[in-house]
Amino acid sequence: MVKINTCVFISGKGSNLKRLILNSNNYNFPIKIKLVVSNKKNAEGLRLAKKWSIPYLILNKNQSLSENKTLVKLKTYNINLILLSGYMRILSKKFIRLFGKSIINIHPSLLPKFKGLNTYERVLKNKETKTGCTVHFVNEKLDSGKIILKKFFYINEKDSVASLKKKTQILEYNAFSEAIIKVIK
Repeated sequence: MVKINTCVFISGKGSNLKRLILNSNNYNFPIKIKLVVSNKKNAEGLRLAKKWSIPYLILNKNQSLSENKTLVKLKTYNINLILLSGYMRILSKKFIRLFGKSIINIHPSLLPKFKGLNTYERVLKNKETKTGCTVHFVNEKLDSGKIILKKFFYINEKDSVASLKKKTQILEYNAFSEAIIKVIK
C-alpha cells in the first residue's frame, strides 16, 4: 500500500499523536508520519516522536519565520497531508495557501458551535445536552472548513470541564483515524 506522507502539528501531550503513530504502523492505514511539528519546545508529544524515531521541528515565537522554516521541512519530507492535533496556534492564510494541500484539524466541539478556545466551559455555560468532536478540513477561517465527520455523546448533570475533556478525547482517538481513512480511500 502506498501511504501518504504526513506531518502532525502538536502543542501538548500528543495523545492523538500516539494513536495516529500506532495506526500508521499498521499496513492498511493510509498515512506514514514523517514529521512532527510543535510550537512548544516542552510539549510532551515530542517524546513520542523521539520514541518512534520520527523527525521533529520546534517552532520559535516568530510565526512568519517559523512558517517559512516549516514549509521548507514539509517539502524536504515530501509531506502531502498535515494533521493539526491539539495545535494551539492559528496557521496564517499565507501558510495555508503556500502549502496548497490538505490540512485536517480535530476540534473538541460539534462545529459550527463553539469555535476557538475554552470549548468545554462554553458548552457547560450554554447548557448543551450533547457535545463531542469534529474533524474538518482547514481553510482560512477559524474552525470553518468542510466537515469530514463528527462524533458526540450526551452530557449529564455531573459533567465538569475535566469530564467533558476526558470523554471528548476518547472520541477523538477514533474520530481522527476514521476521518483520515474516509478522506484518503
